[in-house]
Amino acid sequence: MPANPALDADVPAEAGPPEEAVGPLIRGVGVLRRLTEAGGALSPSALERATGLARSTVDRITATLARMGYVRLDGRDVVLTPRVMELGNAYLAALRLPALLGARADALADALDESVSLAVADLDGVRFIHQATRRRALSVSFRIGDLLPAERTAPGALFAAEWTEPDWVRWRARRAADPQDAAFPAVPPRQIPADEAAFTQRAKRARRDGWALDDQLIEPGLVAVSVPVRDPGTGRPVCVASVVSHTSRHSAADLRATLLPRLRTAVTAMESDLRTATEPKPGPPPAGLATWTTASKHQLGRDFVESLARGLTVLTAFGAGRSALPLTEVARATGLSRATARRALLTHEHLGLVSAGRDRAFTLTPRVLGLGFPPLSRTTLPRLAEPHLRALADALHEPTALAVLTPDGTEIQYTAGAGASRVLTVHITVGARLPASATSLGRVLLADTSPAFPEVRAQGYALADEELESGLRSIAVPVRDRTGRAVAAVCVATHTARRTLESCVQDLLPELHRTAARIQTDLHTASRFAPVPPT
Repeated sequence: MPANPALDADVPAEAGPPEEAVGPLIRGVGVLRRLTEAGGALSPSALERATGLARSTVDRITATLARMGYVRLDGRDVVLTPRVMELGNAYLAALRLPALLGARADALADALDESVSLAVADLDGVRFIHQATRRRALSVSFRIGDLLPAERTAPGALFAAEWTEPDWVRWRARRAADPQDAAFPAVPPRQIPADEAAFTQRAKRARRDGWALDDQLIEPGLVAVSVPVRDPGTGRPVCVASVVSHTSRHSAADLRATLLPRLRTAVTAMESDLRTATEPKPGPPPAGLATWTTASKHQLGRDFVESLARGLTVLTAFGAGRSALPLTEVARATGLSRATARRALLTHEHLGLVSAGRDRAFTLTPRVLGLGFPPLSRTTLPRLAEPHLRALADALHEPTALAVLTPDGTEIQYTAGAGASRVLTVHITVGARLPASATSLGRVLLADTSPAFPEVRAQGYALADEELESGLRSIAVPVRDRTGRAVAAVCVATHTARRTLESCVQDLLPELHRTAARIQTDLHTASRFAPVPPT
């Protein structure tokens, strides 16, 4: 079924886009939203059904998004890629709250051994901007960017305590249009109609007490206690901090009695951090975007929807130190004309992705996180690496692998790999361990953390020539995180009869470096505001 536009934007169901809105941009954003709601992957035919668009339109949009690096075509599916997270990263960087308060939330989660989240208001819902979760068999599965209905959460009651009558009117209209919460895929469908009187009473209590409880409002067993983090200047909540658990560990009453005081202490420290924070210096905006989109149009022809690409690049003009931008600054940052930037901003405003202040400076809204961020915010390094390892193996016709050092540094553990279609080939089992010093993967990683293998450290790669097994030859390079630390290594393995040592360096190494660079790019994008486990 086609999506309901009333659930996609802060506009009435009968209202259409403004005259100057960019139609291809509206349709492209719709495709990204449907992919996000589906967990990150859909076939083109499923996208056709979900969006109500013609198949030819879906194909042109996905080709454009693929050119931008936001999706990839994997077999029959269109799959979101880590690069699409740059849209959500722009919002989170401009917001600054994750950077300023995230460490406090992480420390509280460690101290309590419970999940801690930060959420902001998104119209009549709440959206997570930070998650510090516990890795247990039974754990909370919310992700950064997930949207929840206000009435089914503790943060929602605290935000509703500040609502005006128009806010309540909008909330009632949404409930009437969507009684089962179909527009909130992160929560189970509602079985019992929302009780307006109960929610208004919870909002009044939250306003009076300065905290709120979620006693299994979302689903049985899930409980939470929440406290607002207030702006030092206005006194209004800028976000809400929550401790989340389940009834096998804490009852709602127990959360209030034992964990609420410690949550309040952490929130007091967060508010102190906000008072003393200094404005960040604006970083460099994206460069050459307009030129790139024009060149892409010339190369791909009608399969590249230039207005969609230019419209999405407008969102990346924002960031740290660039939280509110007038039209002139948006145009300058993207290289677009004022007219093109203006039409894109008007379209994004219609879709609820940007808002305009009284001074006509534009800001991103939390709704930007709904463009691909949640499915990717819980990714791992092996998942990021797998498509790149497959592409490398297909290009070289040799097996590839990703590995990390074990905690004691004596072994490597394989975490991902891709095979090659050969009779004589290397079979790499994910999870297998080998002595680090006898493998090219291990030597690259050891050279980064100890005085061992100084030659490897100097040249940036390692070769292993039949030291692990007769006939086996491999070459490896490091994969580095945002700090420059080698967190993994990637290698190509071959047989001595197929490649000489010189051929490994001349023919395999350049492709290996390019693959490591692609994995690093994805890792740096995905890990900017969400942790990416190495295994």
